[in-house]
Amino acid sequence: MEKMGFRWFGEKDDPITLSQIRQIPGTTQVVGALYDVPVGDVWPREKIKNLKNQVEDAGLKLEVIESVNIHDDIKAGKDGRDKYFENYQQTIRNLASFGIKVICYNFMPIFDWMRTDLKYQLADGSNVMRFQSAGLEKSPEQIIDDVQNGSNGYSLPGWEPERLTTVKGLFKEYAGISDNQLRDNLQYFLQAIIPVCEECDVKMAIHPDDPPRPLFGLPRIYKNIDDMRQIEAMVDSPYNGFTICTGSLGENPSNDIPAIIREFVSRNRVPFVHARNIKFDNEQGDFHETAHLSDEGSLDMYEIMKALHDTHFDGYIRPDHGRNIWGETGRPGYGLYDRALGIAYLNGLWEALEK
Repeated sequence: MEKMGFRWFGEKDDPITLSQIRQIPGTTQVVGALYDVPVGDVWPREKIKNLKNQVEDAGLKLEVIESVNIHDDIKAGKDGRDKYFENYQQTIRNLASFGIKVICYNFMPIFDWMRTDLKYQLADGSNVMRFQSAGLEKSPEQIIDDVQNGSNGYSLPGWEPERLTTVKGLFKEYAGISDNQLRDNLQYFLQAIIPVCEECDVKMAIHPDDPPRPLFGLPRIYKNIDDMRQIEAMVDSPYNGFTICTGSLGENPSNDIPAIIREFVSRNRVPFVHARNIKFDNEQGDFHETAHLSDEGSLDMYEIMKALHDTHFDGYIRPDHGRNIWGETGRPGYGLYDRALGIAYLNGLWEALEK
């Protein structure tokens, strides 16, 4: 696959180096971001340039950003949100000037993702992230403490410590906001930025809710194929697209991932794919993450890759959360070795499909 990528958190906060990523066969892209710019601020051109130069000096490409996070005033529909639209528009223009083609983002209130255990040990001795519904009986503050204590000292994407110190205030901001109101706020956002995306040739790719189910009474609007159809209809443009995260969508056993791929890739609405597997623990939908192979999880990765192949997918793709193996003690879910094995497996499936 020509646009196989690997997520990187930057030289200051990632034990994995660009030279290591460069050595993973078949990897051409780095999926990066600026993690030191406050949410809602314009991304400075000089910082984008520095990141771009770092990646290109290592022999790789930077064409996908994950993520340009959206300020809570936009998600919650606050009166002051218009200034953040202007900042986001300028960030799109700045990124486009350095060759960025896709921006992955999410519209999840407060929590970008949720796990209740970051170090669940598998029978093979590796450890993974896990979600159990029973763990949600704790307060959000207790869950935040558990997650941060299990992070091995790393800042986790979507769980920035300075933001989560105000979690009680964030819950008040979203109090009473329904799914339909959150959809309206997303549509308002998309109507403001998609014309700029069309002007700059940058595609937006919204990430699914993770997990795709209600949590703490917060609204959820990207859980399944019906939600995707509603989002697609908000702005009729190929620049209003999706990140299909097979793991996130697959956390709902009712979601037919190959069917979702076939519908939306065929309509040119999928510029970016996260390819990963998960394994269900019980009929209640509790799950843990696992190696990418079909035999290791509950998702049929062959059928997922076949759907991409059959629809002539030519967008960007990367492996996603896997195991921490072979003694790695880095950021949970984002180890070097298992994601590298994931790339080898995905590329192997693709080569077999091609031949």
